[in-house]
Amino acid sequence: MNNFDPSDYSPAADLLADRVILITGAGAGIGRAIAKAFSAHGATVVLTSRTPKNLETLRDEIVADGHPRPAILPMDLARANKPSFQQLADRINDASGRLNGIVHNAGILGPRLPIENYDETTWNEVMHLNLTVPFVMTQALLPLLRAADDASIIFTSSGVGRKGRAGWGAYAVSKFGTEGLSQVLADELADTSIRVNCINPGRTRTAMRAAAYPEEDPNTLLSPEAIVAVYLYLMGPDSQGINGQSLNAQ
Repeated sequence: MNNFDPSDYSPAADLLADRVILITGAGAGIGRAIAKAFSAHGATVVLTSRTPKNLETLRDEIVADGHPRPAILPMDLARANKPSFQQLADRINDASGRLNGIVHNAGILGPRLPIENYDETTWNEVMHLNLTVPFVMTQALLPLLRAADDASIIFTSSGVGRKGRAGWGAYAVSKFGTEGLSQVLADELADTSIRVNCINPGRTRTAMRAAAYPEEDPNTLLSPEAIVAVYLYLMGPDSQGINGQSLNAQ
C-alpha cells in the first residue's frame, strides 16, 4: 500500500488539460466531487449515472464555472452488459477518439447482514455492480486507453476490502475482488502506458456511508470535496510509475 499523503500534494492548475476521463456514479457524492475537480484542472469529463437530471445539473455547473463542457451518458449500470459497454466505447471513440482515464466510482452497499443470512439474489446484484461492471467496462474501453500516451484506471476500494469485517457481506467481498482485479490488470499492463490503482475513500459524508452507519454524525466526516487530491494525483502525470497500488484518500 502506497504511503501517499494527500495534504502534501499541490496539483498544477492544468494538471489534466486535454485529457478525456470517464467517471461512473458521477451524479452525486464522491463522483460528483471528482468530476468538478477534474474539470477545474482542465479535463473533459465523461459522466455516467442512472439519473440524467443529476448529470445535466452537474454539466451546467461545470460549464458555468468556465471549464470544458462534459459529455453526459446516462447508464443504469445495474442492468448493463457487454453490448452496453461496447456502445459506450463507441460513443467515446466517436466523440474524442481516445480516453485518458476511468474512475470506477459507482457501487452499492447491499444489506449489512451475516453471510449465513445473505440472500443469493442480492449477493449477485452487489457483486455485479461493484465488481463485474468495472471488469467488463474496462475490457471494452482498453483499446481507447491504449490509444492515449498516458492513461490511468482507478478502482474504488474500501477498508473492508483489505480486512474483512463481520456483517459487511457481499460489499466487502466485492471490494476484495476489486483489489485483486486492480492488481492483476496492473501486472498485465505493466509494460504499457496504462497504470492501474485502487483508492480507499475512507470515512466520507456520502449517502452510502449514511446507510452503513445511520447513527453516525455526518458532521464528523470529511466532505467528498475534501478527498479529491488522491484522485487528481493518480489521474495526472505526477503518478507516472505508480502501478498496482492501493492508496488512501484520507
